[in-house]
Amino acid sequence: MGENEGKLKLVFTGHVDHGKSTVIGRLLFDTGSLPQGAIDKIKAVTLEKGKAFEFAYLLDAFEEERTQGITIDTTQLAFKTKKRDYVIIDAPGHVEFLKNMISGAADAEAAFLVVDAQRGLEEQSRRHAHMLSILGVRQTGLIVNKMDLVGFKEKVFGDITREAWGFFDSLGLAKGPSIPLAALPGDNVVKRSDNFSWYNGPSLIEALDDLRISPREEKDLRLPIQDVYKFDDRRILAGRIESGRLRVGDEVTISPGGKRTLVASLPAWLDRDVKDEVGRGESVGLIVKDEFFNRRGDVVSHVGRAPEVADSFLASIFWLGKTPLNQNARYRLKLGASETEARVNEIVHLIDSTSLAPRPAQGEIKQNEVAVVALRLKKAIPVDLFSKHTATGRFVLLDGYDVSGGGIVTQIHSRADIRHGFVFGELKARCEVFEEYYYSLGDMAVNKVDRQTLSYTVGDPVPLSGLSYKYPDYFDIVIFRDQMVVQIRAAKVDSLKPLAEYDYQGLPLVNGRGFGLLVQSPDDWDRAKGDFLAQTPETEPTVAKRWLDFNAYRRIPMGWSDFVI
Repeated sequence: MGENEGKLKLVFTGHVDHGKSTVIGRLLFDTGSLPQGAIDKIKAVTLEKGKAFEFAYLLDAFEEERTQGITIDTTQLAFKTKKRDYVIIDAPGHVEFLKNMISGAADAEAAFLVVDAQRGLEEQSRRHAHMLSILGVRQTGLIVNKMDLVGFKEKVFGDITREAWGFFDSLGLAKGPSIPLAALPGDNVVKRSDNFSWYNGPSLIEALDDLRISPREEKDLRLPIQDVYKFDDRRILAGRIESGRLRVGDEVTISPGGKRTLVASLPAWLDRDVKDEVGRGESVGLIVKDEFFNRRGDVVSHVGRAPEVADSFLASIFWLGKTPLNQNARYRLKLGASETEARVNEIVHLIDSTSLAPRPAQGEIKQNEVAVVALRLKKAIPVDLFSKHTATGRFVLLDGYDVSGGGIVTQIHSRADIRHGFVFGELKARCEVFEEYYYSLGDMAVNKVDRQTLSYTVGDPVPLSGLSYKYPDYFDIVIFRDQMVVQIRAAKVDSLKPLAEYDYQGLPLVNGRGFGLLVQSPDDWDRAKGDFLAQTPETEPTVAKRWLDFNAYRRIPMGWSDFVI
Protein backbone atom coordinates (compact mmCIF):
# COMPACT_ATOMS: atom_id res chain seq x y z
CA MET A 1 0.00 0.00 0.00
CA GLY A 2 1.09 3.60 -0.50
CA GLU A 3 2.29 5.69 2.39
CA ASN A 4 -0.86 6.17 3.85
CA GLU A 5 -4.23 7.17 2.52
CA GLY A 6 -5.66 3.73 1.77
CA LYS A 7 -7.23 2.62 -1.51
CA LEU A 8 -9.10 4.88 -3.89
CA LYS A 9 -11.46 3.43 -6.52
CA LEU A 10 -11.66 5.21 -9.85
CA VAL A 11 -13.79 4.76 -12.93
CA PHE A 12 -12.72 5.90 -16.40
CA THR A 13 -15.45 6.23 -18.99
CA GLY A 14 -15.98 7.90 -22.34
CA HIS A 15 -17.33 7.68 -25.85
CA VAL A 16 -16.09 4.77 -27.93
CA ASP A 17 -12.82 5.60 -29.73
CA HIS A 18 -12.08 8.65 -27.57
CA GLY A 19 -9.04 6.83 -26.20
CA LYS A 20 -10.12 5.76 -22.75
CA SER A 21 -8.42 2.37 -22.92
CA THR A 22 -5.24 3.97 -24.21
CA VAL A 23 -5.27 6.42 -21.29
CA ILE A 24 -5.54 3.59 -18.77
CA GLY A 25 -3.05 1.37 -20.57
CA ARG A 26 -0.48 4.15 -20.74
CA LEU A 27 -1.05 5.00 -17.06
CA LEU A 28 -0.41 1.39 -16.03
CA PHE A 29 2.62 1.10 -18.34
CA ASP A 30 4.27 4.35 -17.23
CA THR A 31 3.78 3.55 -13.52
CA GLY A 32 5.40 0.12 -13.95
CA SER A 33 2.22 -1.58 -12.80
CA LEU A 34 2.25 -4.38 -15.39
CA PRO A 35 4.38 -7.54 -15.37
CA GLN A 36 6.84 -7.79 -18.24
CA GLY A 37 5.14 -11.00 -19.35
CA ALA A 38 1.89 -9.21 -20.06
CA ILE A 39 3.67 -6.53 -22.07
CA ASP A 40 5.59 -9.15 -24.08
CA LYS A 41 2.33 -10.98 -24.83
CA ILE A 42 0.69 -7.83 -26.21
CA LYS A 43 3.78 -7.06 -28.29
CA ALA A 44 3.58 -10.55 -29.78
CA VAL A 45 -0.13 -10.16 -30.60
CA THR A 46 0.31 -6.77 -32.24
CA LEU A 47 3.35 -7.97 -34.20
CA GLU A 48 1.35 -10.94 -35.46
CA LYS A 49 -1.42 -8.62 -36.63
CA GLY A 50 1.07 -6.26 -38.24
CA LYS A 51 0.17 -3.39 -35.93
CA ALA A 52 2.14 -1.03 -33.74
CA PHE A 53 2.13 -1.62 -29.98
CA GLU A 54 -1.20 -0.33 -28.64
CA PHE A 55 -1.62 0.48 -24.97
CA ALA A 56 -5.37 -0.11 -25.23
CA TYR A 57 -4.69 -3.83 -25.72
CA LEU A 58 -3.31 -4.01 -22.20
CA LEU A 59 -6.90 -3.84 -20.99
CA ASP A 60 -8.42 -6.25 -23.48
CA ALA A 61 -8.01 -9.59 -21.79
CA PHE A 62 -9.73 -11.74 -24.40
CA GLU A 63 -8.90 -12.51 -28.02
CA GLU A 64 -12.50 -11.78 -28.98
CA GLU A 65 -12.17 -8.23 -27.69
CA ARG A 66 -8.99 -7.67 -29.67
CA THR A 67 -10.74 -8.97 -32.80
CA GLN A 68 -13.71 -6.63 -32.36
CA GLY A 69 -11.55 -3.68 -31.46
CA ILE A 70 -13.81 -2.60 -28.58
CA THR A 71 -13.65 -3.25 -24.87
CA ILE A 72 -16.58 -5.44 -23.83
CA ASP A 73 -16.04 -6.47 -20.24
CA THR A 74 -15.71 -4.52 -17.01
CA THR A 75 -12.16 -4.82 -15.72
CA GLN A 76 -10.59 -3.86 -12.37
CA LEU A 77 -6.91 -3.00 -12.39
CA ALA A 78 -4.68 -2.09 -9.47
CA PHE A 79 -1.70 0.25 -9.31
CA LYS A 80 -0.09 2.42 -6.68
CA THR A 81 1.91 5.56 -6.20
CA LYS A 82 4.04 6.67 -3.27
CA LYS A 83 0.95 8.27 -1.83
CA ARG A 84 -1.68 5.49 -2.02
CA ASP A 85 -3.15 2.45 -3.77
CA TYR A 86 -5.65 2.71 -6.62
CA VAL A 87 -8.17 0.40 -8.23
CA ILE A 88 -9.21 1.39 -11.75
CA ILE A 89 -12.66 0.23 -12.81
CA ASP A 90 -12.59 0.17 -16.60
CA ALA A 91 -16.18 0.86 -17.67
CA PRO A 92 -16.73 0.07 -21.39
CA GLY A 93 -17.58 2.98 -23.63
CA HIS A 94 -19.43 1.33 -26.51
CA VAL A 95 -23.12 2.19 -26.51
CA GLU A 96 -24.15 -1.49 -26.52
CA PHE A 97 -22.22 -2.16 -23.33
CA LEU A 98 -23.49 0.61 -21.07
CA LYS A 99 -25.02 -2.15 -18.94
CA ASN A 100 -21.51 -3.25 -17.93
CA MET A 101 -20.76 0.33 -17.00
CA ILE A 102 -23.43 0.23 -14.27
CA SER A 103 -21.74 -2.63 -12.44
CA GLY A 104 -18.34 -1.04 -12.93
CA ALA A 105 -19.10 2.54 -11.95
CA ALA A 106 -21.54 1.94 -9.12
CA ASP A 107 -18.77 1.41 -6.57
CA ALA A 108 -16.43 4.19 -7.73
CA GLU A 109 -15.44 7.04 -5.44
CA ALA A 110 -14.29 9.32 -8.27
CA ALA A 111 -14.62 9.26 -12.05
CA PHE A 112 -12.92 10.68 -15.13
CA LEU A 113 -14.70 11.31 -18.42
CA VAL A 114 -12.34 10.93 -21.40
CA VAL A 115 -13.11 13.22 -24.36
CA ASP A 116 -11.43 13.28 -27.77
CA ALA A 117 -9.95 16.74 -28.43
CA GLN A 118 -10.93 16.51 -32.11
CA ARG A 119 -14.51 15.34 -31.59
CA GLY A 120 -15.43 17.10 -28.37
CA LEU A 121 -18.30 16.28 -26.02
CA GLU A 122 -20.48 13.93 -28.09
CA GLU A 123 -23.91 12.56 -27.22
CA GLN A 124 -22.59 9.34 -25.74
CA SER A 125 -20.18 11.33 -23.56
CA ARG A 126 -23.17 13.22 -22.18
CA ARG A 127 -25.02 9.97 -21.57
CA HIS A 128 -22.08 8.63 -19.59
CA ALA A 129 -21.99 11.80 -17.49
CA HIS A 130 -25.70 11.40 -16.82
CA MET A 131 -25.13 7.78 -15.82
CA LEU A 132 -22.41 8.83 -13.37
CA SER A 133 -24.84 11.27 -11.76
CA ILE A 134 -27.46 8.51 -11.40
CA LEU A 135 -24.92 6.14 -9.89
CA GLY A 136 -23.93 8.67 -7.26
CA VAL A 137 -20.39 9.39 -8.47
CA ARG A 138 -20.14 12.89 -7.10
CA GLN A 139 -16.56 13.88 -8.05
CA THR A 140 -15.93 13.74 -11.76
CA GLY A 141 -12.84 14.93 -13.57
CA LEU A 142 -12.26 15.56 -17.26
CA ILE A 143 -9.50 14.22 -19.50
CA VAL A 144 -9.18 15.92 -22.89
CA ASN A 145 -7.25 13.28 -24.83
CA LYS A 146 -5.52 13.24 -28.26
CA MET A 147 -4.31 16.82 -27.85
CA ASP A 148 -1.44 15.94 -30.22
CA LEU A 149 -4.00 15.67 -33.05
CA VAL A 150 -5.06 19.32 -32.57
CA GLY A 151 -1.57 20.73 -32.21
CA PHE A 152 -1.74 20.94 -28.41
CA LYS A 153 -3.87 24.09 -28.76
CA GLU A 154 -4.93 25.75 -25.52
CA LYS A 155 -8.18 27.06 -27.05
CA VAL A 156 -9.41 23.55 -27.90
CA PHE A 157 -8.80 22.41 -24.33
CA GLY A 158 -10.49 25.49 -22.87
CA ASP A 159 -13.58 25.24 -25.09
CA ILE A 160 -14.16 21.56 -24.28
CA THR A 161 -13.60 22.14 -20.55
CA ARG A 162 -16.11 25.00 -20.40
CA GLU A 163 -18.73 22.97 -22.25
CA ALA A 164 -18.19 19.92 -20.04
CA TRP A 165 -18.26 21.91 -16.80
CA GLY A 166 -21.56 23.52 -17.79
CA PHE A 167 -23.07 20.10 -18.44
CA PHE A 168 -21.67 18.71 -15.19
CA ASP A 169 -23.22 21.63 -13.28
CA SER A 170 -26.64 20.87 -14.77
CA LEU A 171 -26.32 17.26 -13.57
CA GLY A 172 -25.16 18.17 -10.08
CA LEU A 173 -21.76 16.51 -10.59
CA ALA A 174 -18.98 17.97 -8.45
CA LYS A 175 -16.18 18.99 -10.78
CA GLY A 176 -12.74 17.47 -10.31
CA PRO A 177 -9.56 18.32 -12.25
CA SER A 178 -9.51 18.96 -16.01
CA ILE A 179 -6.36 17.60 -17.65
CA PRO A 180 -5.08 17.90 -21.25
CA LEU A 181 -3.01 14.96 -22.47
CA ALA A 182 -1.94 12.84 -25.40
CA ALA A 183 -2.13 9.28 -24.12
CA LEU A 184 -0.54 7.48 -27.06
CA PRO A 185 2.81 9.32 -26.91
CA GLY A 186 2.48 9.71 -23.13
CA ASP A 187 2.29 13.49 -22.86
CA ASN A 188 1.05 14.60 -19.41
CA VAL A 189 0.08 11.10 -18.24
CA VAL A 190 2.78 10.58 -15.61
CA LYS A 191 5.21 13.37 -16.46
CA ARG A 192 4.35 16.91 -17.44
CA SER A 193 5.01 17.63 -21.09
CA ASP A 194 6.74 20.60 -22.69
CA ASN A 195 4.08 20.47 -25.40
CA PHE A 196 1.69 22.02 -22.87
CA SER A 197 3.69 25.18 -22.12
CA TRP A 198 0.42 27.06 -21.49
CA TYR A 199 -0.81 24.53 -18.90
CA ASN A 200 0.17 25.02 -15.27
CA GLY A 201 -1.86 22.18 -13.79
CA PRO A 202 -0.85 18.64 -12.77
CA SER A 203 -0.20 15.58 -14.88
CA LEU A 204 -2.79 12.81 -14.67
CA ILE A 205 -0.91 10.89 -11.98
CA GLU A 206 -0.37 14.07 -9.95
CA ALA A 207 -4.07 14.92 -10.26
CA LEU A 208 -4.98 11.48 -8.95
CA ASP A 209 -2.74 11.92 -5.93
CA ASP A 210 -4.28 15.35 -5.32
CA LEU A 211 -7.82 13.96 -5.15
CA ARG A 212 -9.51 14.50 -1.83
CA ILE A 213 -12.67 12.49 -1.50
CA SER A 214 -14.97 14.46 0.76
CA PRO A 215 -16.83 12.39 3.34
CA ARG A 216 -20.43 11.85 2.30
CA GLU A 217 -22.98 13.84 4.22
CA GLU A 218 -25.02 10.69 4.85
CA LYS A 219 -24.62 10.60 8.62
CA ASP A 220 -27.84 8.74 9.41
CA LEU A 221 -27.40 5.02 9.98
CA ARG A 222 -28.50 2.80 7.08
CA LEU A 223 -27.92 -0.94 7.52
CA PRO A 224 -29.91 -3.01 4.99
CA ILE A 225 -30.36 -6.58 6.26
CA GLN A 226 -29.00 -9.02 3.69
CA ASP A 227 -29.77 -12.18 5.66
CA VAL A 228 -30.74 -13.49 9.10
CA TYR A 229 -28.70 -16.35 10.58
CA LYS A 230 -29.57 -18.50 13.59
CA PHE A 231 -26.78 -19.92 15.73
CA ASP A 232 -27.77 -21.88 18.84
CA ASP A 233 -30.19 -19.46 20.52
CA ARG A 234 -28.92 -16.35 18.74
CA ARG A 235 -30.44 -14.61 15.72
CA ILE A 236 -27.81 -12.58 13.88
CA LEU A 237 -28.83 -9.86 11.41
CA ALA A 238 -26.17 -9.58 8.70
CA GLY A 239 -25.57 -6.67 6.36
CA ARG A 240 -23.28 -3.88 5.19
CA ILE A 241 -23.42 -0.44 6.76
CA GLU A 242 -24.09 1.97 3.90
CA SER A 243 -23.88 5.12 6.02
CA GLY A 244 -23.51 6.24 9.61
CA ARG A 245 -22.14 4.40 12.62
CA LEU A 246 -23.52 1.78 14.99
CA ARG A 247 -22.57 1.09 18.61
CA VAL A 248 -23.48 -1.53 21.17
CA GLY A 249 -26.29 -0.08 23.29
CA ASP A 250 -27.74 2.11 20.52
CA GLU A 251 -31.53 2.29 20.28
CA VAL A 252 -32.51 1.37 16.73
CA THR A 253 -35.64 0.91 14.68
CA ILE A 254 -36.11 -1.70 11.98
CA SER A 255 -38.12 -0.66 8.90
CA PRO A 256 -40.66 -1.26 7.50
CA GLY A 257 -42.18 -2.61 10.74
CA GLY A 258 -40.93 0.28 12.86
CA LYS A 259 -40.15 -1.94 15.87
CA ARG A 260 -37.68 -0.45 18.38
CA THR A 261 -34.95 -2.33 20.17
CA LEU A 262 -31.39 -2.03 21.51
CA VAL A 263 -28.14 -3.29 19.99
CA ALA A 264 -27.05 -6.13 22.28
CA SER A 265 -23.78 -7.05 20.55
CA LEU A 266 -21.82 -6.98 17.29
CA PRO A 267 -20.57 -10.59 17.03
CA ALA A 268 -17.70 -11.77 14.83
CA TRP A 269 -16.27 -15.16 13.84
CA LEU A 270 -13.15 -14.60 15.93
CA ASP A 271 -13.11 -13.04 19.38
CA ARG A 272 -10.25 -10.78 18.36
CA ASP A 273 -12.47 -9.20 15.67
CA VAL A 274 -15.32 -8.28 18.03
CA LYS A 275 -15.99 -4.53 18.16
CA ASP A 276 -18.25 -2.21 20.12
CA GLU A 277 -18.59 0.20 17.22
CA VAL A 278 -18.73 -0.15 13.42
CA GLY A 279 -19.09 2.31 10.57
CA ARG A 280 -19.80 2.93 6.90
CA GLY A 281 -18.54 0.27 4.51
CA GLU A 282 -18.19 -2.49 7.13
CA SER A 283 -20.02 -5.81 6.80
CA VAL A 284 -21.35 -6.70 10.23
CA GLY A 285 -23.42 -9.11 12.27
CA LEU A 286 -25.91 -7.61 14.70
CA ILE A 287 -27.76 -9.09 17.65
CA VAL A 288 -30.64 -7.04 19.07
CA LYS A 289 -32.16 -7.25 22.52
CA ASP A 290 -35.72 -8.07 21.42
CA GLU A 291 -36.77 -10.97 19.17
CA PHE A 292 -38.56 -9.67 16.10
CA PHE A 293 -39.32 -11.34 12.81
CA ASN A 294 -36.84 -9.67 10.46
CA ARG A 295 -36.16 -10.49 6.87
CA ARG A 296 -33.88 -9.61 3.97
CA GLY A 297 -34.56 -6.08 2.79
CA ASP A 298 -35.41 -4.60 6.20
CA VAL A 299 -33.31 -1.58 7.16
CA VAL A 300 -31.79 -0.84 10.56
CA SER A 301 -31.55 2.84 11.50
CA HIS A 302 -31.46 4.99 14.60
CA VAL A 303 -34.77 5.93 16.24
CA GLY A 304 -36.14 9.16 14.78
CA ARG A 305 -33.93 8.94 11.69
CA ALA A 306 -35.51 6.06 9.80
CA PRO A 307 -36.04 5.95 6.03
CA GLU A 308 -39.49 6.45 4.56
CA VAL A 309 -41.66 3.38 4.08
CA ALA A 310 -43.29 3.87 0.70
CA ASP A 311 -44.92 1.97 -2.11
CA SER A 312 -44.72 4.70 -4.74
CA PHE A 313 -42.24 7.35 -5.80
CA LEU A 314 -40.99 9.47 -8.67
CA ALA A 315 -37.65 8.47 -10.13
CA SER A 316 -35.16 9.48 -12.79
CA ILE A 317 -34.15 6.36 -14.70
CA PHE A 318 -31.69 5.34 -17.42
CA TRP A 319 -33.19 2.56 -19.57
CA LEU A 320 -30.80 -0.02 -21.05
CA GLY A 321 -33.19 -2.77 -22.15
CA LYS A 322 -33.44 -3.70 -25.81
CA THR A 323 -37.21 -3.90 -25.31
CA PRO A 324 -38.64 -0.43 -24.56
CA LEU A 325 -40.03 0.30 -21.12
CA ASN A 326 -43.78 0.76 -21.44
CA GLN A 327 -46.24 2.67 -19.30
CA ASN A 328 -48.30 0.34 -17.07
CA ALA A 329 -45.78 -2.48 -17.56
CA ARG A 330 -44.49 -4.41 -14.52
CA TYR A 331 -40.83 -5.03 -13.65
CA ARG A 332 -38.82 -6.37 -10.73
CA LEU A 333 -37.30 -3.60 -8.64
CA LYS A 334 -34.21 -4.10 -6.47
CA LEU A 335 -33.34 -1.34 -4.01
CA GLY A 336 -30.61 -2.20 -1.52
CA ALA A 337 -31.50 -5.68 -0.30
CA SER A 338 -35.24 -5.17 -0.99
CA GLU A 339 -36.93 -6.70 -4.00
CA THR A 340 -40.53 -6.29 -5.16
CA GLU A 341 -42.68 -5.89 -8.24
CA ALA A 342 -43.02 -2.36 -9.62
CA ARG A 343 -45.57 -0.98 -12.06
CA VAL A 344 -44.81 2.05 -14.23
CA ASN A 345 -47.81 4.21 -13.38
CA GLU A 346 -46.73 7.08 -15.58
CA ILE A 347 -43.87 8.13 -17.82
CA VAL A 348 -43.81 11.78 -16.81
CA HIS A 349 -41.37 12.86 -19.52
CA LEU A 350 -38.14 11.95 -21.28
CA ILE A 351 -34.96 13.91 -20.66
CA ASP A 352 -32.96 15.02 -23.68
CA SER A 353 -29.47 13.59 -23.17
CA THR A 354 -27.84 16.66 -24.75
CA SER A 355 -29.83 19.59 -23.36
CA LEU A 356 -31.44 17.87 -20.33
CA ALA A 357 -34.72 19.49 -21.39
CA PRO A 358 -37.93 17.46 -20.85
CA ARG A 359 -39.82 16.12 -23.89
CA PRO A 360 -42.95 13.98 -24.39
CA ALA A 361 -42.54 10.23 -23.83
CA GLN A 362 -45.16 8.77 -26.21
CA GLY A 363 -45.87 5.98 -23.71
CA GLU A 364 -42.48 4.26 -23.83
CA ILE A 365 -38.79 4.68 -23.04
CA LYS A 366 -36.36 3.32 -25.62
CA GLN A 367 -32.88 1.90 -25.06
CA ASN A 368 -30.35 4.44 -23.70
CA GLU A 369 -33.03 7.05 -22.99
CA VAL A 370 -33.35 8.92 -19.70
CA ALA A 371 -36.78 9.66 -18.25
CA VAL A 372 -38.75 10.65 -15.16
CA VAL A 373 -41.33 8.01 -14.17
CA ALA A 374 -43.85 7.36 -11.40
CA LEU A 375 -43.50 3.85 -9.96
CA ARG A 376 -46.03 1.96 -7.82
CA LEU A 377 -44.67 -0.98 -5.81
CA LYS A 378 -46.48 -4.16 -4.88
CA LYS A 379 -45.35 -3.73 -1.28
CA ALA A 380 -44.03 -0.82 0.75
CA ILE A 381 -40.25 -0.85 1.30
CA PRO A 382 -37.74 1.36 3.16
CA VAL A 383 -36.53 4.08 0.79
CA ASP A 384 -34.75 7.46 0.91
CA LEU A 385 -34.40 10.35 -1.47
CA PHE A 386 -31.21 9.80 -3.47
CA SER A 387 -30.08 13.32 -2.59
CA LYS A 388 -29.98 12.28 1.10
CA HIS A 389 -28.86 8.64 0.96
CA THR A 390 -27.48 7.19 -2.24
CA ALA A 391 -27.51 3.50 -1.26
CA THR A 392 -31.18 3.49 -0.23
CA GLY A 393 -32.21 5.94 -2.93
CA ARG A 394 -30.81 4.06 -5.93
CA PHE A 395 -32.36 1.01 -7.61
CA VAL A 396 -32.33 -1.23 -10.68
CA LEU A 397 -35.22 -2.59 -12.74
CA LEU A 398 -35.22 -6.13 -14.09
CA ASP A 399 -37.13 -7.16 -17.20
CA GLY A 400 -37.35 -10.91 -16.76
CA TYR A 401 -33.87 -11.91 -15.60
CA ASP A 402 -32.05 -8.97 -17.21
CA VAL A 403 -31.01 -5.75 -15.48
CA SER A 404 -32.61 -3.33 -17.93
CA GLY A 405 -32.47 0.01 -16.14
CA GLY A 406 -31.16 1.95 -13.20
CA GLY A 407 -32.64 4.91 -11.39
CA ILE A 408 -32.66 7.26 -8.44
CA VAL A 409 -35.56 8.26 -6.18
CA THR A 410 -36.41 11.95 -6.55
CA GLN A 411 -39.76 12.23 -4.74
CA ILE A 412 -41.38 9.85 -2.26
CA HIS A 413 -45.11 9.30 -1.95
CA SER A 414 -45.38 7.90 1.55
CA ARG A 415 -48.66 6.17 2.36
CA ALA A 416 -47.78 5.03 5.85
CA ASP A 417 -50.30 7.39 7.43
CA ILE A 418 -52.99 7.13 4.72
CA ARG A 419 -54.84 3.87 4.97
CA HIS A 420 -57.80 4.87 2.81
CA GLY A 421 -57.32 7.85 0.51
CA PHE A 422 -54.85 9.63 -1.73
CA VAL A 423 -51.26 10.84 -1.43
CA PHE A 424 -48.81 12.63 -3.70
CA GLY A 425 -45.63 14.01 -2.19
CA GLU A 426 -46.67 16.20 0.71
CA LEU A 427 -50.33 16.26 -0.37
CA LYS A 428 -52.60 13.81 1.48
CA ALA A 429 -56.34 13.28 1.63
CA ARG A 430 -58.39 10.74 3.59
CA CYS A 431 -61.60 9.46 2.04
CA GLU A 432 -63.83 6.40 1.59
CA VAL A 433 -64.90 6.87 -2.02
CA PHE A 434 -63.91 3.36 -3.15
CA GLU A 435 -64.82 1.51 0.02
CA GLU A 436 -67.74 -0.89 0.16
CA TYR A 437 -70.71 -0.64 2.57
CA TYR A 438 -73.65 -2.92 3.36
CA TYR A 439 -76.75 -2.88 5.55
CA SER A 440 -76.52 -5.31 8.47
CA LEU A 441 -79.97 -6.73 9.26
CA GLY A 442 -78.80 -7.90 12.69
CA ASP A 443 -77.35 -4.56 13.73
CA MET A 444 -79.87 -2.48 11.73
CA ALA A 445 -76.92 -0.30 10.71
CA VAL A 446 -74.73 0.49 7.70
CA ASN A 447 -71.32 -1.17 8.08
CA LYS A 448 -68.09 -0.90 6.11
CA VAL A 449 -66.42 -3.90 4.49
CA ASP A 450 -62.88 -3.48 5.85
CA ARG A 451 -60.84 -5.89 3.75
CA GLN A 452 -57.63 -4.16 2.69
CA THR A 453 -55.61 -0.99 2.66
CA LEU A 454 -56.69 1.21 -0.24
CA SER A 455 -54.61 4.25 -1.11
CA TYR A 456 -53.81 5.81 -4.45
CA THR A 457 -51.39 8.29 -5.97
CA VAL A 458 -51.09 10.20 -9.26
CA GLY A 459 -51.18 7.81 -12.20
CA ASP A 460 -52.93 4.99 -10.34
CA PRO A 461 -56.00 3.43 -11.96
CA VAL A 462 -59.00 3.48 -9.66
CA PRO A 463 -61.93 1.02 -9.32
CA LEU A 464 -64.91 2.96 -10.69
CA SER A 465 -67.49 0.36 -9.74
CA GLY A 466 -68.17 -2.05 -6.91
CA LEU A 467 -71.15 -3.70 -5.29
CA SER A 468 -72.05 -0.52 -3.44
CA TYR A 469 -70.90 2.26 -5.83
CA LYS A 470 -70.48 3.26 -9.48
CA TYR A 471 -68.73 6.45 -10.65
CA PRO A 472 -68.15 8.03 -14.09
CA ASP A 473 -64.76 7.96 -15.84
CA TYR A 474 -64.26 11.69 -15.24
CA PHE A 475 -65.17 13.35 -11.93
CA ASP A 476 -63.69 15.29 -9.01
CA ILE A 477 -63.57 14.22 -5.36
CA VAL A 478 -63.86 17.06 -2.84
CA ILE A 479 -62.54 16.16 0.63
CA PHE A 480 -63.61 19.13 2.73
CA ARG A 481 -62.13 17.85 6.03
CA ASP A 482 -58.62 17.83 4.49
CA GLN A 483 -59.39 20.74 2.12
CA MET A 484 -58.16 18.76 -0.88
CA VAL A 485 -59.54 17.93 -4.33
CA VAL A 486 -58.66 14.73 -6.23
CA GLN A 487 -59.24 14.85 -9.98
CA ILE A 488 -60.11 11.54 -11.70
CA ARG A 489 -59.58 11.46 -15.45
CA ALA A 490 -60.09 8.38 -17.66
CA ALA A 491 -60.40 6.18 -14.54
CA LYS A 492 -56.99 7.29 -13.16
CA VAL A 493 -55.82 9.72 -10.51
CA ASP A 494 -54.83 12.77 -12.53
CA SER A 495 -53.88 15.19 -9.75
CA LEU A 496 -54.21 16.23 -6.13
CA LYS A 497 -54.53 19.91 -5.33
CA PRO A 498 -55.45 22.06 -2.33
CA LEU A 499 -59.08 23.13 -2.23
CA ALA A 500 -58.02 26.80 -2.42
CA GLU A 501 -56.40 26.17 -5.84
CA TYR A 502 -59.37 24.31 -7.36
CA ASP A 503 -61.76 25.83 -9.91
CA TYR A 504 -65.05 24.08 -10.72
CA GLN A 505 -64.79 22.49 -14.19
CA GLY A 506 -68.35 21.32 -14.78
CA LEU A 507 -67.61 17.66 -14.05
CA PRO A 508 -69.57 15.55 -11.53
CA LEU A 509 -68.52 16.09 -7.92
CA VAL A 510 -68.57 13.69 -4.97
CA ASN A 511 -67.56 14.19 -1.37
CA GLY A 512 -65.06 12.08 0.56
CA ARG A 513 -67.63 9.32 1.17
CA GLY A 514 -68.83 9.05 -2.41
CA PHE A 515 -72.03 11.07 -2.05
CA GLY A 516 -72.92 13.23 -5.04
CA LEU A 517 -72.69 17.01 -4.68
CA LEU A 518 -75.68 18.92 -6.08
CA VAL A 519 -73.49 21.43 -7.90
CA GLN A 520 -74.36 22.50 -11.46
CA SER A 521 -72.59 25.84 -11.86
CA PRO A 522 -69.67 27.92 -10.54
CA ASP A 523 -72.12 29.84 -8.35
CA ASP A 524 -73.42 26.56 -6.87
CA TRP A 525 -69.82 25.54 -6.19
CA ASP A 526 -68.99 28.77 -4.38
CA ARG A 527 -72.08 28.48 -2.16
CA ALA A 528 -71.54 24.76 -1.42
CA LYS A 529 -67.87 25.27 -0.58
CA GLY A 530 -68.74 28.12 1.76
CA ASP A 531 -71.42 26.06 3.51
CA PHE A 532 -69.21 22.99 4.02
CA LEU A 533 -66.21 24.97 5.26
CA ALA A 534 -68.38 26.94 7.72
CA GLN A 535 -70.53 24.06 8.98
CA THR A 536 -70.70 23.08 12.65
CA PRO A 537 -72.06 19.89 14.23
CA GLU A 538 -75.36 21.73 14.63
CA THR A 539 -75.59 22.86 10.98
CA GLU A 540 -74.17 19.66 9.44
CA PRO A 541 -77.62 18.00 8.81
CA THR A 542 -78.91 21.12 7.08
CA VAL A 543 -75.85 21.43 4.84
CA ALA A 544 -76.02 17.73 3.95
CA LYS A 545 -79.72 17.93 2.95
CA ARG A 546 -79.01 21.00 0.82
CA TRP A 547 -76.01 19.71 -1.11
CA LEU A 548 -75.65 15.89 -0.89
CA ASP A 549 -77.32 13.19 -3.00
CA PHE A 550 -76.65 9.74 -1.54
CA ASN A 551 -78.25 7.86 -4.42
CA ALA A 552 -76.25 9.53 -7.20
CA TYR A 553 -73.39 7.03 -7.08
CA ARG A 554 -74.07 4.88 -4.01
CA ARG A 555 -76.35 1.95 -3.13
CA ILE A 556 -76.40 -0.19 -0.01
CA PRO A 557 -76.65 -3.98 -0.51
CA MET A 558 -78.58 -5.97 2.10
CA GLY A 559 -76.14 -8.11 4.10
CA TRP A 560 -72.44 -8.79 3.82
CA SER A 561 -72.43 -12.20 2.09
CA ASP A 562 -71.93 -10.73 -1.40
CA PHE A 563 -68.57 -9.32 -0.27
CA VAL A 564 -67.10 -12.58 1.01
CA ILE A 565 -64.31 -13.78 -1.26
